[in-house]
Amino acid sequence: MSRIVLLVEDAESCSTTLEVALDRIPDLVVKSATTSEQALEMLHREPISALITDLHLPNMDGMELVERVRARPSGARIPILVISGDADPRTPERVLRAGADAFFAKPYSPAAVRQKLETLLNAV
Repeated sequence: MSRIVLLVEDAESCSTTLEVALDRIPDLVVKSATTSEQALEMLHREPISALITDLHLPNMDGMELVERVRARPSGARIPILVISGDADPRTPERVLRAGADAFFAKPYSPAAVRQKLETLLNAV
């Protein structure tokens, strides 16, 4: 049975880089959304195993997305990884307080994201 990872990223180049890195995880399907609203709709329709989101998204930002996912009964146990180019040194702490399991600053190592995701998925 495949596990679905939802990747929320509005920059296609970032999305593609991560998809290539995550492709190495067996039985993993990557689905993409370019907005938080699309992501919430997909979370409502499909059994998402993990969420990877950028912070800077149109309309609703990634921080609010994390908070909304965590507020849902089904979202309490979903591993959430946040990726951002945000230069504010308080961002990693704010993201983790909002409910994310990990934070990666851009530029990040796609391999490190893949390893952290695998660790979180295997812990569930």
